[in-house]
Amino acid sequence: MVKQISLFLENKKGRLAHVCRVLGDAGINIRALSLADTADFGVLRLIVDDPAKTNKVLSENGFVASITDVMAIQVPDVPGGLADALEKMDKAGLDVEYMYAFIGTASQDALVIIRVDSIEGAVEIMEGCGINVLKEEQVYSL
Repeated sequence: MVKQISLFLENKKGRLAHVCRVLGDAGINIRALSLADTADFGVLRLIVDDPAKTNKVLSENGFVASITDVMAIQVPDVPGGLADALEKMDKAGLDVEYMYAFIGTASQDALVIIRVDSIEGAVEIMEGCGINVLKEEQVYSL
């Protein structure tokens, strides 16, 4: 499992830049991010090199953040590579809540962050099918 930081941001000019500056000034490296927005606010999801420190720094700077468990998988970077993994989860009855890809230097494969309803079950299924589930340390050090 990998720890993901989630926070709500007001949909105002400069808010994302401010979060990134706060983290940068604290020496925190963002490994991946996803931003979904509406007219009033956005949900920023981050994979960082030090989740506990990030949560503390954000809190100290007035942001409300939470830590969520997600799964990072490695899939072949070919047409259908992700579909194969998702079909295995579907056959096992797992629901994907959201996902996003990120770039790393672990291999030539694609790396994907996935939030599912049962992390432990998903990890077991992926590993049982020969899909590499990355450990926290692997993701944070990419």
